[in-house]
Amino acid sequence: QVQLVESGGGLVQSGGSLRLSCAASRRTFSRYNMGWFRQAPGKEREFVAAITNSAPRTFYADSVKGRFTISRDNAENTVYLRMNDLKPEDTAVYYCAAALYGGNYYSTSLYDYWGRGTQVTVSS
Repeated sequence: QVQLVESGGGLVQSGGSLRLSCAASRRTFSRYNMGWFRQAPGKEREFVAAITNSAPRTFYADSVKGRFTISRDNAENTVYLRMNDLKPEDTAVYYCAAALYGGNYYSTSLYDYWGRGTQVTVSS
C-alpha cells in the first residue's frame, strides 16, 4: 500500500506560478512511476504529467507542455509539479498517482494508488 499526500495548491492570479508536492509513504517510492492528473468541476479527470521510475522519462498533456514541469526526488519520496504561466482553465483539483508498472501513462487505469488531491484556483 502506498499513501500519497499532495500539498502546495492555492489561489493564484493568471500568469502566476505554483509548485505542487506529493509525498509518498513507501521507501520503495523509487520503483513507482508517478503521475499528476486534474479534475475540474463537471469534467472528467484528465492527465497532466507523468515521470517514469528509472532513467526518468517525462510525459505532458499538450495543454501544459512548456508551462509545467514534473520532477521527482527519490531520496525524499516526493514528486513535484512546477506550474508556470497559470491560466484560469488550469483551475482544478490536482491528484498525484503511483503506478508500479509502466504502460499508457496518460490513462487513469494504469495507476494503482491515488492521493486525495489539492485545489488549484487561478483567477483571471
